[in-house]
Amino acid sequence: QLQLVESGGGLVQPGGSLRLSCAASGFTLDYYAIGWFRQAPGKERERVACISNSGGSTKYADSVKGRFTIPRDSAKNTVDLQMNSLKPEDTAVYYCAASGHRSCLGYVPWDYWGQGTLVTVSS
Repeated sequence: QLQLVESGGGLVQPGGSLRLSCAASGFTLDYYAIGWFRQAPGKERERVACISNSGGSTKYADSVKGRFTIPRDSAKNTVDLQMNSLKPEDTAVYYCAASGHRSCLGYVPWDYWGQGTLVTVSS
């Protein structure tokens, strides 16, 4: 069974950091572009970060650029989302997704999705 599972969500104070992890079972993430998305209540889903299958290319939404990074760990078969300098507006359910398209450029069809993990930024 091909599956993505996110972990690491929780409550964090503004200015704090949190690291989310996206783990795969049944397939190898190295062959896929991986995206991290978020959806806040009443808002549309937003792609915040993406890494190509080779790891050579990353793209970030303007809202998180300079604060979030998307490291890939081939040995663990995971792709994380390191979130620093968190703001209340970062509060959302975060999802990871995998695409056989392999690149983060242009239209990217997402083949597999995780179930999401909640991040709450509040004092």
